[in-house]
Amino acid sequence: MTTKRIVVGAHYGQRDWLAQRFTAATMAAYTLVLLGWLVALPELTYGSWAGMFASAWMKVLTMLALIALAWHAWVGVRDIYMDYIKPTALRLALQVITIVLLLGYACWAVIILWSV
Repeated sequence: MTTKRIVVGAHYGQRDWLAQRFTAATMAAYTLVLLGWLVALPELTYGSWAGMFASAWMKVLTMLALIALAWHAWVGVRDIYMDYIKPTALRLALQVITIVLLLGYACWAVIILWSV
């Protein structure tokens, strides 16, 4: 005989734990690439900075890092809301506001990045 498990509330657990680790590793790798590039530059000027982001591979890496940052922030903030904001309506409103802000920031970053 099998017993049916009743899950109350969110059951993200391991998936979110892995997402946090994966996004953190992605952001750390991007930081190392960016630092390596900056160390290799003879001087840091606007031209060299803009030139660094003009290459397609750097734009793609930056986009991956920005997606990882938004995902990392969402998981962390959502968990804080679930732990500390008990009224459901307030928690849902804060989550929607957070999603809208993170999507807005990501779109803004895309506009800035691809305009270089």
